[in-house]
Amino acid sequence: MAFSMAMPFNEGEEKMHKLLHVPDHDNPTSTMLTPQASFLLQRAPLLAIGTLDSQNRPWTTVWGGQTGFTQPLGGGIVGTRTIVDGENDPVVQALVGGSEKGEMVRGDPKGDGVGRMLAGLTIDLMSRKRVKLAGRMVAGSVGEVDVEFEDGTEKVEGAPGRQDQLQLVTKIEQSLGNCPKYLNQYEIRPALVTSKLLSQSQSLTPNAKALISKTDMFFLSSSTDEDMDTNHRGGPPGFVRILSDNEIVYPEYSGNRLYQTLGNLQLNPKVGMAFPAYETGDVLYLTGAAEILVAGDAASLLPGSNLALKITINEARHVESGLPFRGTRKIPSPYNPLLRVLATEGSIKSLISGSTSRTHATLIKRTNITPQISRFTFAVPNGVEYSPGQWAAFDFSKDIDIGYSHMRDDDPRSLNDDFIRTFTISSVPGTTANQKEFDITIRKVGPVTNYLFQQNDRAGFEVPLVGIGGEFRIEQGDEKMIPFVAGGVGITPLLGQLPGLRLLSDRFRLLWAARLADVHLVVDTLQRFPDLAKCTEVYLTSTNDPDDAEGRLSELRDKGVKVEMRRLEKRDLDAVESKTWYICAAKGLRVTLLSWLEGKKTIFENFDY
Repeated sequence: MAFSMAMPFNEGEEKMHKLLHVPDHDNPTSTMLTPQASFLLQRAPLLAIGTLDSQNRPWTTVWGGQTGFTQPLGGGIVGTRTIVDGENDPVVQALVGGSEKGEMVRGDPKGDGVGRMLAGLTIDLMSRKRVKLAGRMVAGSVGEVDVEFEDGTEKVEGAPGRQDQLQLVTKIEQSLGNCPKYLNQYEIRPALVTSKLLSQSQSLTPNAKALISKTDMFFLSSSTDEDMDTNHRGGPPGFVRILSDNEIVYPEYSGNRLYQTLGNLQLNPKVGMAFPAYETGDVLYLTGAAEILVAGDAASLLPGSNLALKITINEARHVESGLPFRGTRKIPSPYNPLLRVLATEGSIKSLISGSTSRTHATLIKRTNITPQISRFTFAVPNGVEYSPGQWAAFDFSKDIDIGYSHMRDDDPRSLNDDFIRTFTISSVPGTTANQKEFDITIRKVGPVTNYLFQQNDRAGFEVPLVGIGGEFRIEQGDEKMIPFVAGGVGITPLLGQLPGLRLLSDRFRLLWAARLADVHLVVDTLQRFPDLAKCTEVYLTSTNDPDDAEGRLSELRDKGVKVEMRRLEKRDLDAVESKTWYICAAKGLRVTLLSWLEGKKTIFENFDY
């Protein structure tokens, strides 16, 4: 019977715990290959591996494509047999580089009996299971094999041919099961390696930057003198931001608070990263130095972040078709937060983060328009200045942030939420600069809006107002026709601007796509702005129809509104002749609209983050 001894945290991990005020807790890492780790090794189709090269620089790679390529051999020893990129994979080169094909390489390069450090992460992206591993290389070799895949047995991209096959024996000294957070699902299948080195330098090429900008996950390795760690980082596509040709940064989301990677980096800032492009098999390998950014240092670079990692690249190696697998993206992790962009990219949160003084807005009136849409009127004691089409930003953190939680399946997005929300002001600005009130018209869609919908306008609810901003202003100018396309509550930026527009059927056109359940919002808008009716086309799709839907539709038609009981289509936009288009819609509809309006000037404000 084998027993696992308790492991202490290293000095760097303890430093991270103190820095981030983590309560004392035990290190759950096992000093052996646990049954959990053994089980997943045999069933997971991917294995990320990290090691050090001859310059003690960490590198990371990803192997696999199908299950069963790694097997326990007994006594904590595991054997791995897999197709690899023998020419351009930096981990393969570090382990067996320089040896003849088929030659067995011992794991102690110095001949002292101490095997080369290895760290691994066996991972199944479909079941969102992963186990971390660490140990020492016993022996390894790379030889050539003929790869033949029988029809109906394997689905493989590429033609059969000679491939490099790695055989690696490793003694596992540590293992630790990790949570499924931030694991985006991919269905993995094997593929042949047809490796081609696209670039190798200290700087990122445009193609390498493009790969990073699309990625929703990467793997990274860190080390101390005695230990090594390989793990995964995931998020929404583009969560890794590019600072310069040789610098990148990404936010560290809420996790298990062991801080094993960051603890290692406190002691040794060297880091190795692998960015796989699952669809193409391309991969970007990086090695460099990491800087840990905490609190204000993180937020000043990535607004909305309390912890971030900035990497200065020492070497970047971009390889085409270097992975022995392909992946099809399935369901993103429900824990992925909204995309956080750089302060220099002009995000709404970066504008808010510069605010040094905050006032409070008091809810004084709530008007229910539909069961899911309401208009909220706020009062600001000292007045507030805003222009038509601008937004107001509120900070709800003191009201609904309940502190750290490792997992929260009932509301996974809340774990990395700073609870700052921006809402377009839907009221018309007053004639004085020091007006006291403004409206927002919103749909109940998430934790913040759900909380706001619970408030009573007679209870004196207050919330910090942290900023007014935005420049979504409709300019008619000399344009013969100005169209505005709205999706649902995307009508709100238009509302405050209507008194200043020429609402003539031959000068302005509103194309409004909405659900029939929101027909009361359409009616409410046209009751408040009756001149808009003759310029409006409404496209309604039927879901959860209100009881008085037919009467409301007749009311709209009587006002002169063109009502279509179908989705908005490209032909509807083609029927409007204009060079300039204004859009306010959720991301999915907006992307579709922009593809339909290719070649036109399109103006919209991005609230995706």
